[in-house]
Amino acid sequence: MSTRTRLTLLTATVAVSAMAMTGCVAGEGASTGTPAEGSEWSDTTLTLDFATYNPLSLIIKDQGWLEAELGDDVTVEWVQSAGSNKANEALRAGAIDVGSTAGSAALLARSNGSPIQAISIYTQPNWAAIAVPTGSDITEVADLVGRTVAATKGTDPYFFLLQALAEAGLSLSDISLQNLQHADGKTALETGAVDAWSGLDPLLSTSVYNGAAEIIYDNVDFNSYGFLNATEEFIAANPDLAQLVVNAYEKARAWALENPEETAAILAEVAGIDIAIAEATIARTVIDIDNVPGQTQRDVLAIIGPIFVESGDVPNQQLIDDALDALFNDTFAVAADPDAIG
Repeated sequence: MSTRTRLTLLTATVAVSAMAMTGCVAGEGASTGTPAEGSEWSDTTLTLDFATYNPLSLIIKDQGWLEAELGDDVTVEWVQSAGSNKANEALRAGAIDVGSTAGSAALLARSNGSPIQAISIYTQPNWAAIAVPTGSDITEVADLVGRTVAATKGTDPYFFLLQALAEAGLSLSDISLQNLQHADGKTALETGAVDAWSGLDPLLSTSVYNGAAEIIYDNVDFNSYGFLNATEEFIAANPDLAQLVVNAYEKARAWALENPEETAAILAEVAGIDIAIAEATIARTVIDIDNVPGQTQRDVLAIIGPIFVESGDVPNQQLIDDALDALFNDTFAVAADPDAIG
C-alpha cells in the first residue's frame, strides 16, 4: 500500500474516531478502531455486498482493488444482495459491513431502528417502473384498482408503487399486493400469476426487451438515489476500512465513466443478461454525480417519508424525522480520494 493511502486513511480514522468520542457517530459497544494485532488495519475481515442494481459494486469486485490494497492482512468477502431489503437485513444482522440500497430503503430501515448511516451515494438510477404483460388491458395506474400487483417491500420499486398509486388517488387498499422478491415478481408477471409488477432493472428491462412486458408508468422523480450504507458500529470501529471502501467506489465511478462498454459487459455477465439490456440499464443510470450524501437526498426522502407512515410501514412521522436527522454521514465521501487506491 502506498504512503499516500496510509496517510489518507489515517487522517480519516482520526477524524471519525474524534466524532465518535463526541457523540457524532453512534455505536453502542463498538470498538474505537484499534488495529487488529499484527495488522495496520482495524479488522481482519471486510464483508460488503455486490448487486446488479449497483454497477459500481460490480466493478470493484471485478477489478479486485480492495483485495490488492488489503493484501493478506484483511480478507475481503463479497455477498450478493438480491434487493435493498436483503441488503438491509444483512446489515442489521451483522452479515455484511457495507451494503448498497435505495435511499428510500435506507430511510425505512433507519426509521424502524436499524442503526445504519449512508456513507456515500453511488448512483442516481431510473431503475423502477410499473410493467404489465404485453397486450394487457391495463394502460395506466388508475386501471390497477382491484388488480394483483407484485413488488418487493422495503425496496425502491415498492416505494415507487406507493407514490404512483398516491398520484392516481389510490392506495395499497385499492390493489392486491403480492410481496415477491424482484426476480420472483418478474416470473409472476411473465407467467400471468399477477396483473402488474413494480419492477427493478436490469430484470425490468430484460422482460421488456424479451417482449414479455410493457411499461405503463415510468417517473424518474419517484426513484431515490443509490445509498452505500454501513452500521454505526462498523463506522466507529473501522473508519479506515470504511474510507477505503468509499475511495474504491470513487475509483469505480471514474472507471465506469471512462469505460461504459466494459461496465455494461460486467453487468451483463453477472446478471446473465443480453449486452443490449445491460447497455440500456447503464444508460438509465446517472453515474456522474456528487457522492456526498446530504441535503439533495434528504429533500427526496422527505417526500417519500410521509408515504411510509400512511402505508403503515413506519408507525409515525417523528420516527421519519429522527431518521432523516441521523441517516447521513458525509465524512468519508468528503474525504474520498480515488487515487489513494493503487
